[in-house]
Amino acid sequence: MLDSAMLEQLKSVFTKLENQVELVLRTSDHAKQAELKEMLTQLSSTSDKIVLTEVADGKSYPSFYIKYDGKENGIAFEGIPGGHEFTSLILAILNSDKQGKLPDDMIINRIKKLKGPIALRTYISLSCENCPEVVQALNLMAIFNENFSHTMVDGEFVQEEISSLGIQGVPSVIGEGKLISSGKISLPDLIKKLEEKYGVEEGGEVKEVDLGLYDVVVVGGGPAGASAAIYSARKGLKTAVIAEKVGGQVQDTKGIENLISVPYTEGPELAAKLAGHMAEYDIQILEHRRVSKVVKDKNSFLTLDSGEKLETKSLIVTTGAKWRELNIPGEKEYIGRGVAFCPHCDGPYYKGKDIAVVGGGNSGVEAAIDLAGIVKSITLIEFAPELKADQVLVKKLESLPNVKILKNARTHEVVGNGEKVVGLSYEDRSNGEIKNLELDGIFVQIGLLPNSAFIKDVVETNKFGEIVIDEKCRTSVPNIYAAGDVTTVPFKQIIIAMGEGAKAALTSFEDHMIS
Repeated sequence: MLDSAMLEQLKSVFTKLENQVELVLRTSDHAKQAELKEMLTQLSSTSDKIVLTEVADGKSYPSFYIKYDGKENGIAFEGIPGGHEFTSLILAILNSDKQGKLPDDMIINRIKKLKGPIALRTYISLSCENCPEVVQALNLMAIFNENFSHTMVDGEFVQEEISSLGIQGVPSVIGEGKLISSGKISLPDLIKKLEEKYGVEEGGEVKEVDLGLYDVVVVGGGPAGASAAIYSARKGLKTAVIAEKVGGQVQDTKGIENLISVPYTEGPELAAKLAGHMAEYDIQILEHRRVSKVVKDKNSFLTLDSGEKLETKSLIVTTGAKWRELNIPGEKEYIGRGVAFCPHCDGPYYKGKDIAVVGGGNSGVEAAIDLAGIVKSITLIEFAPELKADQVLVKKLESLPNVKILKNARTHEVVGNGEKVVGLSYEDRSNGEIKNLELDGIFVQIGLLPNSAFIKDVVETNKFGEIVIDEKCRTSVPNIYAAGDVTTVPFKQIIIAMGEGAKAALTSFEDHMIS
């Protein structure tokens, strides 16, 4: 199941282990039990610190849990963690022994203070690219909070459970039989949701911590942010990076073939290299944080959602962009229950069903083409009179027999029955008439929204929310700079963001020297 090259690589990775990690396989008569046993047997062969045992309290499908130093640590897997989830298993082993990349003390303390008992189940599909991040975050919580347990559940093995819970998208985090989170979500947002739902132990409230004065603070950890931080640090400036996740949106990118001198790479690999490059310099990385407030005086004063505060002479904003939502009634209420944003992750849940794809650009048309081979029918809805996608894609879409195209249409409301999506109403813009479609799901593909909300009242933004910059990345406010996809710079590309980040840092240094 695991080839020799992978096994040799794992042997190297697991040399860091100091204490015993036990993989406890539950017995089962399922046809795929042997496949899971083979995977775990091979893993246990890569280190004398990894032990495989079996217990006769099995389920009707393959499953196992982890013990660390002889005690259950709250992490379990129901299904076979292959595909994108194989990394989740490897990290669960490493993190159990406090090895590998771990959150800093501020985040760990928030995790420890979550009020238990908390028992969560995350439903995933092995093709889902957003699922591992959620699984890995919740596994970390189980490791650092003894009153917390988490189980990854492959939906392939529990279809009746999926149906009874009304799950229509992954990852779906369920606690006490109710949906807590659906879809992509960051570690800080997960912690916040759990704090609000379960509460915190006494002394666990977010407290103010003053981190002091910096020469440069970069907000955002993607290609622009990493570039800005490295260029600033190389100038000898005291530099910090505040980021929800190092790598930013790059983490979600599959194949990258236009980064000059690198014929092919993938998002997670590039993100790891960005992190590694920043680690070569004296840069303080404040990951899993979000800026909640910026006050500009002579310097910029930042307040983080973690309670930390800091002051900086120069502020560089590189926060990128996120998926744009429809912002119509019913959309938020049915995210994960019929409203989806990731065709690759959630497409299999709509096999043989009627769906809509909203958006006639390249991403929307490509999504419709991909989904057409799975679903019963697709209605593609475009606001403009004509599709904006490349003509070659449009021709392919028009050739598909189960696709209907609606142009000049404005989405009006997501219609649900309290449990799931059952339809979508839209306005025919040619005559103002409201029409209805009976649907099982809606995939939203209408582009990106700049992550500028936290600073839009401080610097000038345009009608799209992009931060207005000059040719040297200066904003409308002295000593605040911006770079990358969050700005008005044309063409949202990784290589352009890197260059813009470097430019912003050099401009900041230039202005710093003049003043």
